[in-house]
Amino acid sequence: MFLKSFKLKLQTLALLLAIGTITTNFAQEQLVSTAPVNDSFTLSDSETIANLIVDAADYDGVHIAAKNLQLDLERVTGKKPEVLNKLSAKPQLIIGTLGRSSFMDSLAQTGNLNVSAIENKWEAFSIQQVGDNLVIAGSDKRGTIYGIYTLSEAIGVSPWYWWADVPVKKSEELYVNSKVYTNPGSKVQYRGIFINDEAPALSGWVGENFGSFNHEFYEHVFELILRLKGNYLWPAMWGRAFYDDDPENAVQAEKYGVVIGTSHHEPLMRAHVEWDRYGKGDWNYATNPKVLKDFWKAGIERMGDNESIVTVGMRGDGDEPMTQGTAIELLEGIVKDQREIIANVTGEPASKTPQIWALYKEVQDYYDQGMRVPDDVTLLLADDNWGNIRKLPNPDDAERAGGYGIYYHFDYVGGPRNYKWLNTNQIGRVYEQMSLAYDYNARKIWIVNVGDIKPMEYPVSFFLDYAWNPETFSIDDLKNYPENWAAAQFGTTYASEIADLIQTYSTLASRRKPELLSAKTFSLIHFNEAERILQEYNALEQKAKKIQEQLDNSYQSAYYQLVLFPIEAMANLNRLYIATAKNHLYAEQERNTANIYADSVAYFFEKDKKLTNAYHSLNDSKWNHFMDQTHIGYTYWQEPRQNVIPETRQIQIPQEGNLGIAIPGTDAYFPKDQVLNVLPFDQAHQTQQLTLFNTGKEAVDYKIKKLPKWLKADQKKGEVESEKQLSLSLIPGKLPASSQEDIISIQSDNGTATLQVSYNPYPADAKGTVSYAGMISIPATDFAKNTGWEQIPDLGRQDVALRPEIKFSKDITPQNTTLTYELYANETIDGSITFNLSPTLDFKNQGGLQFQYQIDDEPVQTLNIHKDTPDNWNSSVANNATRVVAPVSIKAGQHTLKIYGVDPGIVLQNIILKAEENNQPFYLAPVTIARLKD
Repeated sequence: MFLKSFKLKLQTLALLLAIGTITTNFAQEQLVSTAPVNDSFTLSDSETIANLIVDAADYDGVHIAAKNLQLDLERVTGKKPEVLNKLSAKPQLIIGTLGRSSFMDSLAQTGNLNVSAIENKWEAFSIQQVGDNLVIAGSDKRGTIYGIYTLSEAIGVSPWYWWADVPVKKSEELYVNSKVYTNPGSKVQYRGIFINDEAPALSGWVGENFGSFNHEFYEHVFELILRLKGNYLWPAMWGRAFYDDDPENAVQAEKYGVVIGTSHHEPLMRAHVEWDRYGKGDWNYATNPKVLKDFWKAGIERMGDNESIVTVGMRGDGDEPMTQGTAIELLEGIVKDQREIIANVTGEPASKTPQIWALYKEVQDYYDQGMRVPDDVTLLLADDNWGNIRKLPNPDDAERAGGYGIYYHFDYVGGPRNYKWLNTNQIGRVYEQMSLAYDYNARKIWIVNVGDIKPMEYPVSFFLDYAWNPETFSIDDLKNYPENWAAAQFGTTYASEIADLIQTYSTLASRRKPELLSAKTFSLIHFNEAERILQEYNALEQKAKKIQEQLDNSYQSAYYQLVLFPIEAMANLNRLYIATAKNHLYAEQERNTANIYADSVAYFFEKDKKLTNAYHSLNDSKWNHFMDQTHIGYTYWQEPRQNVIPETRQIQIPQEGNLGIAIPGTDAYFPKDQVLNVLPFDQAHQTQQLTLFNTGKEAVDYKIKKLPKWLKADQKKGEVESEKQLSLSLIPGKLPASSQEDIISIQSDNGTATLQVSYNPYPADAKGTVSYAGMISIPATDFAKNTGWEQIPDLGRQDVALRPEIKFSKDITPQNTTLTYELYANETIDGSITFNLSPTLDFKNQGGLQFQYQIDDEPVQTLNIHKDTPDNWNSSVANNATRVVAPVSIKAGQHTLKIYGVDPGIVLQNIILKAEENNQPFYLAPVTIARLKD
């Protein structure tokens, strides 16, 4: 009787729902509130909580997710609902999968549940009120699971609640808004992570907490993947075997609803280590085919009906090439035989079993030289292990049934250097590369190497969020992503500030991986570069600690893991190497502070250990071992066995003091050099700093004997015990009308230093970026006019970079893709123009990507970013930039630089024009002086 009455109520409501149905991407902030709004569904109030109804016949994964929702509701409200298999009279949350849940099928068949937007779609779901009840309906198993976890996140449970200790947002009352929420499903069919390079961090933690990589560990991984709306996993494989280590691993993966695959060099569902355990003879198909066939057959038999994606092909033993050169005929035969194994074991055509051929490293050479696999096999294209996609399909080619996918990296072991310790991935670069992949139809599979999972929480979230629907993810969504993610983890109060911390850290850390840093990375002499790095990290760390002091105690652990620790760790590492650089330079200059910096190096090295211990002690050592990765003391691509303190120099300090003088922009110094050239003064550089230092223990006196009338010194005489900064500044009202040179004399007991100074003013009507000391440095964003170039945040060494909005070369013209820069040269510049670009690869395989530039009315010049560069691949990825260089000659005066798009994938970070004699070494672009005018 109740069911009949229930259905009649639903029929009445269904008409209203059909009229007001909203088909949209899910917006969590609109789904749940803590106060009733416009006929909202009461999920929980001060006295009651809605029970969860799940058909007993529904998928195991739906029941697992429903149990997790039950726990999530208890975490949030303090009340635990029941999970039932039968409808009841009171309002309830009904959960089910179309075609599997009798509740869903009955409601759909009677028209009470509108499923038109999700029916027969991949992983689609809707959340809507039906009568007095709330219904989560899924088009398939994972659609229902995603609907459940969408509600979990909306009530205040982060996907990282367990993996990063993000606290739930407590609320006794929860109300689900009355509108219909429909998510039509994912655009990238398979979206996943690869646990890799898992020693020593993850392996140590797993061993301590689970004993092995067993199902108890993997259940946490499966849940995380699904809460993040992923569906695919390559399990850990450094000495691990997912099926063999614990047969229950695969059982639970199937129950949870996670698709299992194996990595690029593990064919037919066999972990590579299993060959070490059970293989006989050589891993060589030319000489040992029968044993290998039997080995692979056992893998497919063991796979059974579990949802899987099978890797086909073959690489060498241990992530190495299979042969010297490309043995196309051999590999074609291997794939043919592997597909016969699949067909024979499954009893169906091989095309019925999803497969990938991973074009990773040397395997792409096979494809480029003409090897092909059957159309139903997904071609898994790859990046270069450093986040730069090597190859994309031609969008004009006929579609393949198996389509194309991308294998991407947030972590890597290999040249030019391992990077495993901290997250150094900019989501702007991920967006730029993966949006290009999607536009070029690589949409079947996206999988990313995440190393140990932690500390890659932020980019993993972004990768899977973006993979869900790249078509509706805009630049504005990218700009807002850091704050939205911060709000989801830490609430809205400090979300903006935390987002700024995350994004600033990302920019600083991505400039050069920590494993690649050294005492020689940043210049102590030129453009105040090393000091700017320290200032940036000091400011960032201070802001991070201030937020930490203001955050509620419940957020402290998550904040330390996700925000504060990486900032402190990278700040400390940069201090370590810059202190080392100062020790080396100051020892050479015989400064009495040289030994102090040697002591500083020891201090920062010890602090690194203390930071590691602090991370490992969080939450009763829950995350012990996750920061075990060595990162100091690299001498080649492979990691050191243990952290090694940089070499420092101790010098003997004499009793007698002597004056030394160092100035920016030159490695000359007094008393080694009697004459020093001070950087020029102009309207933008009105003050210059000199460093006075002492080479002995006793204080030394100095006195400025001669000073131009247009300059003043903040301390004309004084005493130097160790170091002192002396400021020279322009005097307004006494400045020369035109360029002028003069000298300063500084006298001490050990001699007189002569400093050459100059004032080089530029006209008041100069526009754009003004030259300084024979150099013009222009950030890409300092354009005067922009037609058709997209500004991407969190990309490049200066935070924002530009790329052509148009994605295909045939559509790009100088008229629709042009950047215009105004610049003023204060002197003739004969030398070079350097375009610093992100290290994009020739993904079109056309002999290099191109762009054009033009200075004033000179002829347009075409540059190839893969040919007109002094950089090789190693230096480009290490520097996170490729320099494209051409000769330049401009006279003093006003000029216009235009950059025209030719190919997509060009990502402009900044431009530098410099005179030939201006060859100072530096890592980052010098700070620009911009005078943009309308």
